Amino acid sequence: MSSLNKSLLIPLGIFIVLVAILAGGFGLKDPHFLPSQLIDQQFPDFSLSELNDPSRQLTASDMRGQVVLVNVWATWCPNCLVEHPELLRISREEGVPLYGINYNDDPFKARQWLVRHNNPFQFNIVDNKGKLGIELGVYGAPETFIVDANGIIRYRHVGPVSRRTWEETLGPIIELLKTNPDRVKG
Repeated sequence: MSSLNKSLLIPLGIFIVLVAILAGGFGLKDPHFLPSQLIDQQFPDFSLSELNDPSRQLTASDMRGQVVLVNVWATWCPNCLVEHPELLRISREEGVPLYGINYNDDPFKARQWLVRHNNPFQFNIVDNKGKLGIELGVYGAPETFIVDANGIIRYRHVGPVSRRTWEETLGPIIELLKTNPDRVKG
C-alpha cells in the first residue's frame, strides 16, 4: 500500500465512525425523548427566587404533595412561544399544577413576556444563572418534567408541548400517577 493510501485510511475511519454514531441517533423512536439520569430520582434541591416575588425563596419542597408539570422556558426561546398556548390550556382545563423554571433569562424580560402572553404557571423559579437547569440535565428550552407527589421525576419531554404530546404522553402518565403511582417507573 502506498503512503498516500495509508494516509487516507485515518480520515475514512473517522468518517465511518461519525456516520455510525449519527445513524444510531436518527434511529431513536421519539426524537423528543432523551434519556435522563434523573428519571426515578428526587428533583434536585434548590433555593431560588420566585419570578413575581423575588423576596420569596422557592425550594423543591414547594413542588411536593401532588403530581406536577415543571416547564423550563425562556423569553429567548422561540419554541417556548410555540408551546405557550398549550400550556395555557393545560393550566385552565387539565387540573394539574404547572410550575415554570425561567432558564438563563432576564427576570424583568420574563415578567414582561408573561404579562404579554399570559401566565400559565402557579409560580416561576428564577434560574438566571442556569444552575438548576444544569442539575436537571437541561439541553435547552423548552423541556418539561413530570414530578410525582413525592418529588420524584417520572418523565422528561424535550421540545415544545403540543396537544398531541399532552394527549398521547403527558396526560396519560399524569393520570396513572394520580391513580396508581407505584405502576409508573421512568
